[in-house]
Amino acid sequence: MSEISNLTDRLAIVDVVTRMFVYTDQRRWQDLVDAVFTPKVDFDGGFGGPVGERPATDIVEDWRVGLGELDEVHHQSGNHLIELAGDTANVHADAIAVHAKNSATNGKTRTFIGSYDIGVERTPNGWRVNRFHYHLKVIDGNADLT
Repeated sequence: MSEISNLTDRLAIVDVVTRMFVYTDQRRWQDLVDAVFTPKVDFDGGFGGPVGERPATDIVEDWRVGLGELDEVHHQSGNHLIELAGDTANVHADAIAVHAKNSATNGKTRTFIGSYDIGVERTPNGWRVNRFHYHLKVIDGNADLT
């Protein structure tokens, strides 16, 4: 693999990871299904829900419902380490997520700090996320947004 194609792939991989977070924040649910995830995803959301291969549509629906009561959601990811192996790659990313609920009386925000183990694969439509494992490190603020 040439250095240019390696760099092009790495940029495209960071782009699909960034799209995952931004589309979630923007509540672009169908775009997550159409432009981010493979049809089935090896999934561990890190909060005790179902773990294993799940349809992307089910994951996105869970996010739509779970984040639906919030006024704002913001994810910021970085420290992307990519292990590229042909048409697949493993991505480590650290991230902070802030959830805001203006009607909460015990504090309007909660912050999650953690890391992600993300798998991606090259498809005819570009790189797509096929594994999503979240490792929570810290919760700060009003965890239940009550």
